[in-house]
Amino acid sequence: MSSTATRAAQSAAGPASAGPDAGVSNPGPSAEQGGPQGPENPQPRGPATDYADYRLVPSRHPWRWVGTAVVALGVAAVAWSLATNPRWEWGVVAQWFTAQSVVNGLVETLKLTAISGVLGFVLGFILALMRLSASPLLVSVSWTFSWIFRSTPLLVQMLLWYNLGYLYEKISLGIPFTDVRFFEVQTTTLISQFAAAVLGLTLNQAAYSAEIIRGGILSVDQGQLEAAAALGIPAWRRSTRIVLPQAMRAILPTAFNEIIGLVKGTSIVYVLAYSELFYTVQVIYNRTQQVLPLLLVATLWYVVITSVLSVFQYYIERHYSKGAVRTLPLTPLQKARRFFATHAAASDNRARSTR
Repeated sequence: MSSTATRAAQSAAGPASAGPDAGVSNPGPSAEQGGPQGPENPQPRGPATDYADYRLVPSRHPWRWVGTAVVALGVAAVAWSLATNPRWEWGVVAQWFTAQSVVNGLVETLKLTAISGVLGFVLGFILALMRLSASPLLVSVSWTFSWIFRSTPLLVQMLLWYNLGYLYEKISLGIPFTDVRFFEVQTTTLISQFAAAVLGLTLNQAAYSAEIIRGGILSVDQGQLEAAAALGIPAWRRSTRIVLPQAMRAILPTAFNEIIGLVKGTSIVYVLAYSELFYTVQVIYNRTQQVLPLLLVATLWYVVITSVLSVFQYYIERHYSKGAVRTLPLTPLQKARRFFATHAAASDNRARSTR
């Protein structure tokens, strides 16, 4: 009686008292039988697929080609009109394009642009720093300067500087509020046509440059300055090595727009009878009565100058984008090489697939 009861108790307690090795005797369904896949039962892999014989099919953009064809037809129509209309007088344009008087006017235009651009941006940089300073007087002076010269037309400023001798007969340098004079000269002698043109263009450019540079400086994250100050970097190095390189990315596009506008803005100097490009062209067509061809000469020279400036802008912006992008954008020559290499590879693949 007691032995029967003992065997019944052992059979009932068997499953509950199974140890950690109990699963070995009953492993369950294997991976081949549809069991769960894990590190102990890896699923067998088939052979790798070979894609070498697959045909490369480029993506198709039909509407892109339609748009390209429409634009190409429009460009061809304009070019045909320019080439076949005799009233453009391209022979006269070619005759005067490299004439000595026109080249001399071009040199004066470049001179005005270079001097006014450099002085304007240097003064604009100083005004931008004044605007960002903690001094209320410096901020007020900078704001007033930009307000005045951005509110008045450039033509008015040019004429005002040229007629400054009517307001002030002499210009002197000395101790203020005393009769002590170190230097004194007649205003009409000092303010020539060239000086009036440089003054007008420089001060007008400085007013716009100050806002461009100030906006670029403010675009740099303030946290970078705080981190640099926490590392003990001097203020001058923070400005020249941290702030300005990053600010240049925001300054350069608008600054080059201003320089290109300054090139064309020099044409307004004709009101002072200064022999820059546009005034020289005016003198010629007033004598020859060939208005449109001479205007085309000036236009083509302005196009050449702005095109060269645009090339410089692209490469300078590419240089200052090093800290913002992982890979530099491709140059036009690199893009052309990549385009032809890609299309040559696609042509080779199509040729191999048709064999």
